[in-house]
Amino acid sequence: MSIHPTAIIDPSAQIDETATIGPYCIIGRNAKIGAHTVLRRHVIIGENTTIGAHNDIYQFASVGENPQDLKYAGEETYLEIGDYNRIRESCTIHRGTAQDHGITKIGSHNLFMVNVHIAHDCAVGDYNVLANNVGVAGHSHIGNHVIIGGQSGIHQFCRIDDYSMIGGASLILKDVAAFVTVSGNPAKTHGLNKEGMRRKGWSAETIKAIDSAYRVIFRSGLLRDEAVEQLEELVKDEPKIQLLINSIKNSERGLIR
Repeated sequence: MSIHPTAIIDPSAQIDETATIGPYCIIGRNAKIGAHTVLRRHVIIGENTTIGAHNDIYQFASVGENPQDLKYAGEETYLEIGDYNRIRESCTIHRGTAQDHGITKIGSHNLFMVNVHIAHDCAVGDYNVLANNVGVAGHSHIGNHVIIGGQSGIHQFCRIDDYSMIGGASLILKDVAAFVTVSGNPAKTHGLNKEGMRRKGWSAETIKAIDSAYRVIFRSGLLRDEAVEQLEELVKDEPKIQLLINSIKNSERGLIR
């Protein structure tokens, strides 16, 4: 274990023997730091925060502090972070609130660039990239393989589904369906994230099938249940279309169109 002598660590914290704690870091009550995780310098880890293995957290990040919610009254709430995340300078990630499930959850293999904010009770999946100054308000859900451009803001309770892409400086007020590209203030849908699909090696047939499903939702004028009925026929030939069906069924704020 490598712990710099200037670090301040609560006696109840659990730190793996392979972790590295740099100069002037502060680690709070009941925090857990996993194997090979690095806190570079001047990092604050709040109470009840569990961080997995192989994470790299840069200076001035504040991870696991109290939620910015006027209803918060000191309840025991939590933050869980998975493995292989990179959390760059000045990022802030807050614990949950008792009014929700009491926990904020971050998956694995994410990149949070400078000054990203993840608010209380959010759930973030795996392999996402949030660029500089992205703000994600409370109770929001971000899926997997999502890219969010810099300066974008996500309204509370929004869902951002898998493989979608949000252009820079966008305002997200409703849910973002899987696979789509959105941008603007307020954001609008501008087609599929086809370049992202190609980079993942998806076949032309798969992309064409998803494009057909996209048109059913966003270009046909069908009502919700009618669109789902058509997609359930298409999913028999292309299983990935199930993600679009889930986007429709799980949306509570309505999809950005």
